[in-house]
Amino acid sequence: MYNANNNASSSSNSNRVNVPEARAALDNMKFEIASELGINLKQGYNGDLPSRQAGYIGGYMVKRMIEQQERQMSGK
Repeated sequence: MYNANNNASSSSNSNRVNVPEARAALDNMKFEIASELGINLKQGYNGDLPSRQAGYIGGYMVKRMIEQQERQMSGK
């Protein structure tokens, strides 16, 4: 059965963290990746950041999380 509350795209806040204990680690990863990409990311509001740059940061975060999970699953 379809439940709109479980669908991330229908959520009113797409920045929701499913595991609250991971918030600090995700924020650290975000700033680390932004730095690696040469994107100036500030604490707090970043609404002036072009969507292309924000997308790069998010995309690399997902890529890194997948790599970490693959390493964990393979036992390395």
